[in-house]
Amino acid sequence: MQGSILVPRSPGREPRPGDGWSEQGADASPRGGFPSRHGGGAHALGSRCGVLRGESRTVKTIVITGSSRGIGFGLAEAFLERGCQVVISGRNERVLAEALAKLEATGGAVAAKACDVSKVADLETLWDAAVERFGGVDIWINNAGSVSPRVRLDKVEEAEIDAVVATNLLGVIKASKMAMIRMLAQPGGGAIYNFEGFGSDGMTASGLTLYGATKRAVTYFTKSMGKELDGTSVRMGTISPGIVATDLLQSEMRDASDADRAKSMKLYNILGDRVETVAPFIADGVLKGEATAAPVRWLTMPKAMGRFMTAGFKKRDIFAEA
Repeated sequence: MQGSILVPRSPGREPRPGDGWSEQGADASPRGGFPSRHGGGAHALGSRCGVLRGESRTVKTIVITGSSRGIGFGLAEAFLERGCQVVISGRNERVLAEALAKLEATGGAVAAKACDVSKVADLETLWDAAVERFGGVDIWINNAGSVSPRVRLDKVEEAEIDAVVATNLLGVIKASKMAMIRMLAQPGGGAIYNFEGFGSDGMTASGLTLYGATKRAVTYFTKSMGKELDGTSVRMGTISPGIVATDLLQSEMRDASDADRAKSMKLYNILGDRVETVAPFIADGVLKGEATAAPVRWLTMPKAMGRFMTAGFKKRDIFAEA
């Protein structure tokens, strides 16, 4: 997969004119809208995901790192439902291929490329694949993330420290620089969004020292880089998804002590949400605020306070909800 981009094929037949693809077949750029898997019909081209390139209007192309599962995959689904062209990526080729097949079934314009965000060459190849497939990149979202076992720092292996920092911080810096250079060189520029996480606002917790430190650094990096880009055609923004029930969060919970797990589960079930709840909100926020890369924040302070006030009356289990 490293050498070529995966392009979806509709099961059972070749695409036909009127399916949302041009007459040249599945490898050509889409036209018209794409059907929503929730039965909402097709989104008109440009109604939610339109962008001007030269004198013609086409749909926006969005690249999402770490999108073969979790919130990244949910975002890919949401953007496709809104008529965008999406390129997903991940390190595990088998998981990535499975994710592509699921997204292909929605009928949207989607492709996939394997990528390790700690490697600049992989990031450049991911960008080039998106340009080759869709003609450009309008929005780049740095979502790929990693966690270490939720234990005291002296018990974290050096290799785990390297992996978390390489993905959560260095990967974001390298990807942002790569995307910035290419967006500055293309007509219309573009927007880069970086995912925040626990620690971005300065909060601390036992066992999350390493993860929180990287997320705190990402927030500073994004704000500072945004100032450097003032007056240019490239915008920088942050996405704060709150607490989302992903496999990454469940992995963190498995590694926690019984006491930490019980304490965290209580908090997560008050403030947390599932991917299918959060992803559409983030997608709408990105598309609405893309011109200025306005921050997209799901769990605001008023919302959190409301959750705590009603916690005694509404029991939730975000890992078991359908």
